[in-house]
Amino acid sequence: MDIAINDAERARTMPLEDFDVSDVSLYQREALHPYFERLRKEAPVHYCKASLYGPYWSITKFHDIVAIDTNHKQFSSDHTNGSFVLDDTTLNAVEGGISMPNFLGMDQPVHDVHRMAVSPIVAPANLLRFENLIRSRTKDLFDSLPIGETFNWVDQVSIPLTTMMLATLLDFPFADRAKLTRWSDVVTTRPGYGLVDTWEQRTAELMECLGYFQNLWDERQKLPPKADLISMLAHSPAMQGMTPTDFLGMLVLLIVGGNDTTRSSMSGSAMAAHLFPDEFAKAKADPSLLASIVPEVIRWQTPISHMRRTAIEDVEFRGQQIKKGDKVVMWYLSGNRDEEVIDRPQDFIVDRPRARHHLSFGFGIHRCLGNRLAELQIKVLWEEMLKRYSRIEVVGEPLRVPSNLIHGYVEMQVRLHA
Repeated sequence: MDIAINDAERARTMPLEDFDVSDVSLYQREALHPYFERLRKEAPVHYCKASLYGPYWSITKFHDIVAIDTNHKQFSSDHTNGSFVLDDTTLNAVEGGISMPNFLGMDQPVHDVHRMAVSPIVAPANLLRFENLIRSRTKDLFDSLPIGETFNWVDQVSIPLTTMMLATLLDFPFADRAKLTRWSDVVTTRPGYGLVDTWEQRTAELMECLGYFQNLWDERQKLPPKADLISMLAHSPAMQGMTPTDFLGMLVLLIVGGNDTTRSSMSGSAMAAHLFPDEFAKAKADPSLLASIVPEVIRWQTPISHMRRTAIEDVEFRGQQIKKGDKVVMWYLSGNRDEEVIDRPQDFIVDRPRARHHLSFGFGIHRCLGNRLAELQIKVLWEEMLKRYSRIEVVGEPLRVPSNLIHGYVEMQVRLHA
């Protein structure tokens, strides 16, 4: 509580020029909302002159984020201009990192070719095929959970369900699926945050990932095309010229996109049920509310905190002079709390009108490819939760992911009430 009070006071009194909302410690203790609230009110297009990632602009209001996200002429995602995330080292081999270009880090027309190679995986017919499998796995998992005993929801619910789905999408050897979780965590971290000690260790683990998938690629290329992501890539004419790092870039995008985001929303579901028990009770009484619960959980959690663009020409935006080459960061986490667009944005409201009006999937050509699959997984999760439990209680303070990109949890101790 003292930390929250201190942050609220600091956010109120600190000079705006000293604000750095990329500071990972703010995300570790979920203390960032007072800073974003002040930026939205006083400096919605804000320049941070010095950070771990260099200088950058923050875009914090809902409609401004949409304007940047859909302006592909002046704001680039292409890895050759920088990156699509704040941390260049994730992609650009700075400080010992490794370059991993993928279609999130590409502009048109190359972006469209790469995205089309894997988009059939989330076609409506495939989603229908997946629903029974998702439900069966979710039921089996909930059947195994203890009632009235404390356990880690992240380890026993969020990770298993998302990793099983990701293994299915990739047709990845099921016995080795824990590797997918590890690689997903490694690609979104920096040395010193508890997962890897050095850039060299991170690179070595990602090279292991590349080697494993290269074997799968070689196997799938020799077989007739199938409906899994690796087979789709292996048989796509447009993907045949990929370099090893191109392939790795595509892989990490599919792994993180198919894993971290849904995992964080599943963990956020437990936290929302805990913090808003009256809303959970309302949902139990009226299962038709699932149509608004699913997008509301994804808005309220906002599993990806930001995406970044690079200005490719001088731009005047909302009265600010953004120079060619400047980093421009769209803080989805802030836009989803914009009081001028979303009523009571800090609250989780199961019957929220226009619940789909959120930023979590992005806009424009880079809108989340797997959004419908993510919503299907969250829908089934909530259906099973509402059938089985009167209350989901979070015990103690959860441990959050040390990241300004992935907004999620490492550990969340919960107790289920039948």
